[in-house]
Amino acid sequence: MRILLDECLPKDFARELPDHFVQTVPQAGWAGISNGRLLRLVTASKRFDVFVTVDKNLPHQNQTAGLQFAVVVLRAKSNRLEHILPFGPELLRSFSKFKPGQVYIVATPE
Repeated sequence: MRILLDECLPKDFARELPDHFVQTVPQAGWAGISNGRLLRLVTASKRFDVFVTVDKNLPHQNQTAGLQFAVVVLRAKSNRLEHILPFGPELLRSFSKFKPGQVYIVATPE
């Protein structure tokens, strides 16, 4: 699975997704780009299967139908690593279920 982490997520979260290709938005060369343009760039690049963010407004403010990758929104207390780490195992279990053009909301794990 090829995963792109939004720039609002800690880059160290990539370690929680072993056996997958993981890049952050800055590592991909897209730092500071608005969400709408970013989604178009990700689609055009065909480099990623999943885009992970904590931006709960992204699906409401941008057209996601027809994207060539899935969008996953983590419903975390904050974007601090300590609040994002618990999502690792759930994402690893769910990656195979994610379909392009769909938005998935993942709630804080219990």
